[in-house]
Amino acid sequence: MVAFDLDGVIVAERSSWEWVHRHFGVDNEEALDAFIDGRIDDVEFMRRDILLWLDKNPELTLEDISHILKSARVTEGSVETICALKEKGARTCIISGGIDLLADHIGTVCGIDKVLANGLEADENGRILGDGILRVKLRDKASALESVLEEFRISPENCAAVGNSWVDVSMFKIAGFSVAFNPLDDETRNAADVVVESDNLMDILPHLE
Repeated sequence: MVAFDLDGVIVAERSSWEWVHRHFGVDNEEALDAFIDGRIDDVEFMRRDILLWLDKNPELTLEDISHILKSARVTEGSVETICALKEKGARTCIISGGIDLLADHIGTVCGIDKVLANGLEADENGRILGDGILRVKLRDKASALESVLEEFRISPENCAAVGNSWVDVSMFKIAGFSVAFNPLDDETRNAADVVVESDNLMDILPHLE
């Protein structure tokens, strides 16, 4: 199994949440600081982000968000990397604290075996209600990865994890091998078995082989 973070790895944009913020011209710095300091949890962090969007458009729908996210750029070589891994017999998954609307789309485009990402609560008409759906805790992505490995009956030592930020370090700690792809911070760089700095995701392949 090769487990990928989404934002900043398979997708070139640093954060799918931030991508939507930029579309609406809003800033979540206050909520981000509160989350990093431990004053709010993942659920409240998502709620505050979503309310920023609803303040701009109270009738916002899942379709609206999906349309915004689909303009995000896929990292060069992502599809080819997944294809190469599948040809070698490896399973692939996305473990992301980002938005599932983008993660599921990318998973389909790239042929990913399993996608776990966070969602947006909506009514039967797709109108966004204001809360998030927590599937992947940012501080404990390892638990999400463990659930996928258990589902596929793959041991952690037979898993490689690819990420770019401190929230991916928990995956690095349980995986048999880890790759920091264009790491954003020293914690990620130092925790990985190998660091790859490139505009093309295919450059991780020689290390995985």
